[in-house]
Amino acid sequence: MSRIEQKFAQLNEQGKKALIPYITGGDPKPEYTVGMMHALVEAGADMIELGIPFSDPMADGEVIQKAHERSLAAGTTLEKILEMVAEFRQTDADTPVVLMGYLNPIEHMGYGNFAHKAKAAGVDGLLMVDLPPEEADNVAPLLKDAGIDMIFLIAPTTTAARAAKIASHASGYLYYVSIKGVTGSATLDTDAVAEKVAELKKITSVPVAVGFGIRDGASAAAISRVSDGAIVGSVLVKKVAELAEQPDQIAAALQEPLSEMRTAMDA
Repeated sequence: MSRIEQKFAQLNEQGKKALIPYITGGDPKPEYTVGMMHALVEAGADMIELGIPFSDPMADGEVIQKAHERSLAAGTTLEKILEMVAEFRQTDADTPVVLMGYLNPIEHMGYGNFAHKAKAAGVDGLLMVDLPPEEADNVAPLLKDAGIDMIFLIAPTTTAARAAKIASHASGYLYYVSIKGVTGSATLDTDAVAEKVAELKKITSVPVAVGFGIRDGASAAAISRVSDGAIVGSVLVKKVAELAEQPDQIAAALQEPLSEMRTAMDA
C-alpha cells in the first residue's frame, strides 16, 4: 500500500477528507522550502504537492507562473527539488509528497534516473500537467516499479469515455480541475463539481481530489463534502509572493489560511 493510499484509508476511517496544499519548490529560495513543508503539515496538511519549476508553465495562472520564475531565478533544479524531499523525509516519514510539474525537466534527467532518485528521496506521486496517459508508457512502468503513483488531471470538459481511460491509468488520486481555465481563476460551482465527482466515482475506486478555486475555509469545506480532498495552491503561493523579501515570515503566513481550511473541513 502506497503512502498516499494509506493516508486516504486513514482519513476515511476518521471520517475526514484530505487537505492538499501546493507550493512551488524553491520559491522564493530553495533553502526555505523544507521549513514551509513542515509548516503546512503542522497547520493540517495531509499531503503536499510540490511544484517543479519550469520556464513555460502554460497550465498555470499568473500567480504560479511568477512562482516558477522566482524559483528558477534562485537556481532551483529538479535535482534540488529531490534533495528537498529527502531532507523533509528525515523528520517526516508519513506525509505523502507529490511532485507536480511539466515533462521537460524529467525527460532531461532521464525517466529511469528520475524514478530511481525520486524513490530514494521519498517521493510518493508524480503529476505531469502535459503528459496524457497514452503518452506515459515510457515512464509509467518505471514509476510503478519505484512505488510512485501516477496522478492525472481530469477537467470539466473531459468526456466520460476519456475520463474512464484516464482513471484506468491513475493511482494515488485523480486531480479533478473544478474550473475551466488556469490556476487561480474564476469561482467554484460546487453543484457542478459534485455531479462530476459522482460520475468519476462510478468508474474508479481511486480517490478524487479537487483543485482550482479553493481559497478559504468555506470553499474548502464545500469541496470536501463532495469529494475526497481539497487541493489549494494559488492562495498560498500569493502569500509566498507577498513575503518574498521577508522569507523568514512565510512559513507562519502559510499556516493561517491552511488552519482555517482544516478547521472548516473538519467541522
